[in-house]
Amino acid sequence: MSGFSFTLNATDGRARSGVIRTPRGEIRTPAFMPVGTAGTVKAMLPESVRATGADILLGNTYHLMLRPGAERIARLGGLHRFMNWSRPILTDSGGFQVMSLSELRKLTEDGVTFSSHVDGSRHFLSPETSMEIQRLLGSDIVMAFDECPALPATHERQAEAMRLSMRWAQRSRDAFGDRPGHALFGIMQGGVERDLREESAEALRRIGFDGYAIGGLAVGEGQAAMLGVLDYATGLLPAEQPRYLMGVGKPDDIVGAVQRGVDMMDCVLPSRSGRTGQAWTRRGQINIKNARHADDPRPLDEACTCPACTGYSRAYLHHVFRAGEMISGMLLTWHNLHYYQQIMQQMREAIAAGTLEGWVARFHAMRAEGDIAPL
Repeated sequence: MSGFSFTLNATDGRARSGVIRTPRGEIRTPAFMPVGTAGTVKAMLPESVRATGADILLGNTYHLMLRPGAERIARLGGLHRFMNWSRPILTDSGGFQVMSLSELRKLTEDGVTFSSHVDGSRHFLSPETSMEIQRLLGSDIVMAFDECPALPATHERQAEAMRLSMRWAQRSRDAFGDRPGHALFGIMQGGVERDLREESAEALRRIGFDGYAIGGLAVGEGQAAMLGVLDYATGLLPAEQPRYLMGVGKPDDIVGAVQRGVDMMDCVLPSRSGRTGQAWTRRGQINIKNARHADDPRPLDEACTCPACTGYSRAYLHHVFRAGEMISGMLLTWHNLHYYQQIMQQMREAIAAGTLEGWVARFHAMRAEGDIAPL
């Protein structure tokens, strides 16, 4: 495979399943991308991440440009070799992290000047520099540089940010150039305002991208508002190219997004939750810190095939978390990532079989039952 392509294999309602093909391998959709912020998915080896079923990882441009530096990574053979992950990598543009540094950055039409959270050094990011940094990293899917304002925000503020992002999208497209085998995704903005989302989607389609992301959600607006936007936003984007919902989310967020036609998602939640003693299961969320687990010989989830569930009890997981042992975060993160990938695989199968509605009903019914009763 010499290029980048997307094949839609099945639909069920608005939900889709397909395959993104890249020179580094196939990505089955709908896909969940674990987040490797600084060149690693925290508490996991790359081969362990792959064993959970992940086809692609996300890397953070902002963190990697500050430490160890994009030029250094390029000298050492690119991000894939640097972190020992041979499969596809998507890198974000750095825009979201920079915009969150509201007191440490200055925004102009040209780009953003900001102070590093690591050492206070001053840096500048623009569409052009973001494209160059992502080129040095060697990512397979590159994200356009955009501005993502925090919600709630006025219609005027959201319109201003969206239109700046669309001007930056054109500059990102121009700077990306012709890179066979690598893809550039544009990012729809507009908050929760339908007219702004429509304007943004039209601008992105006019520029032309290899895939399209929905940005500016999961930033404080609540699930109902997010799903309300997705009810129409996916339909504004080309059906023949991948649709990526950025920064989402909890399991029921992911299921709702897939039902509305989203193909790709990412979130730090599975790994962050694992490091803080939280496990996501078919029955909802489990807090392994709770004393009820101290004498429980049962696994987190008797139906789960991950190492945490097949080899260890709730009592052990409770103990190692309380003792501050590293294996706690390792096992719980593996479990969470395994569970997320299991959801994706089951939805892919249900979409192909035309049975997604029934699967979703069972998914919600099981979660509503709650955790197994204490012993």
